[in-house]
Amino acid sequence: MTSILNNKWLKFGLTGGIYLLWVIWLGNFWWLIGLFIIFDTYISGKVHWAFWKKKNPPRGKQTAVVEWVDAIIFAVVAATFIRMFFIEAYTIPTSSMEKSMMVGDYLFVSKTAYGPKMPNTPISFPFVHNTMPLLGSLPSYSRLIQYPYRRIAGTGKVKNDDVVVFNFPEGDTVSVRLQESSDYYELVRLYGRAQVWGDKRTFGDIIYRPVDKRENYIKRCIAVPGDSLKIVKGQVFVNGRYPKEIPGIQYKYQVTTNGSPINDNILEKLEITRSETEGSDSHYILSLTSGQAKKLANLKFIQSVERYLLPAEKVDQALFPNDPGFGWNLDNFGPIWVPKKGTTISLTLANLPLYKRIIAVYEENDLKIKENTIYLNGTPASTYTFKMDYFWMMGDNRYNSADSRYWGFVPEDHIVGKASLVWLSLDNGKNFFSRIRWDRIFMWVK
Repeated sequence: MTSILNNKWLKFGLTGGIYLLWVIWLGNFWWLIGLFIIFDTYISGKVHWAFWKKKNPPRGKQTAVVEWVDAIIFAVVAATFIRMFFIEAYTIPTSSMEKSMMVGDYLFVSKTAYGPKMPNTPISFPFVHNTMPLLGSLPSYSRLIQYPYRRIAGTGKVKNDDVVVFNFPEGDTVSVRLQESSDYYELVRLYGRAQVWGDKRTFGDIIYRPVDKRENYIKRCIAVPGDSLKIVKGQVFVNGRYPKEIPGIQYKYQVTTNGSPINDNILEKLEITRSETEGSDSHYILSLTSGQAKKLANLKFIQSVERYLLPAEKVDQALFPNDPGFGWNLDNFGPIWVPKKGTTISLTLANLPLYKRIIAVYEENDLKIKENTIYLNGTPASTYTFKMDYFWMMGDNRYNSADSRYWGFVPEDHIVGKASLVWLSLDNGKNFFSRIRWDRIFMWVK
């Protein structure tokens, strides 16, 4: 058996076969050149590919340093390959998806679920997203070589209610100093472009990032290409129907007590996050799931638990599409149609704010308005055909989530993968072993 397993032709056949399947999946047959390297490595031995190792070391053993270098090179190559084509690890940094995804959840994201997206910027430092650690805003990538969007085959497509990781659509331009608290376009709306670009002490440098180096967000896909979406009194309708109920979705509730405060022990027992509470003593506004609301209502000192809703007339201009012609708020939004690749729509000054960023930024058209006429690439336009599919993403913590209601559609070339498995979950508000949320370890994401 040992002699069979050590047979060089068997090794070449297995390695070459796996490599050939990968090339077929990749769809780039220039990579078939690699078969010659595999053949030479196992059969002919003409080239010493592992140049960092001695070809004929004394007593057949490499030095400890060389063995470490060999192990590190293998680990980096293998991990990079796995991260690019199969799975990647992510951490939940904010409460926008609670209670479905908790702050401190460590999860695996499947790249094969929707098909791995090939890198736009292939020259980058391994295991680092967009900036070098400990070096401030120094980019971890080079824009010397950039490729257009391309995705290879996956096992499926993005579906309604999938939990999806994607590159932040408005993350193309970044204020270095304020990137963690505010996105660039929000700053421009608040302070004006001239001040944002001119006041470096406050805003820092303004930089551009390619699609694959924009910040990663995680939200639930509420509507897929071709869907129509509307929110009425806090209830989401997709194509005129209620989507399925997600147990982890949080809304705001007005809670009234008999004068007794809601203490920390009750909040912890019901798994209500302290940072999601407002008010004191007898009147509170809490972020709760429907299940938490029912349990809270059953407590003797609680007088009422009622869903908090914004009145329809209370308009929020911070919401997408940031246009005074759309009088929407978080609880009363839309209707809005999600663009589908190949679909042609009538283009008017009335609906242009909804699709302006898609046309001008994501699909790179020269868009101008002259004398109430829309011009695309120098030609008057009354229709537009979309080149990509788009998605509508929302956080499960509906009142504490910067999502599509604020910045609009997510293009297909921003989709990274599907959240699949929580492999570890830590509560940063606790100490030692009590930090571990044992009930969430190896939990499938729903």
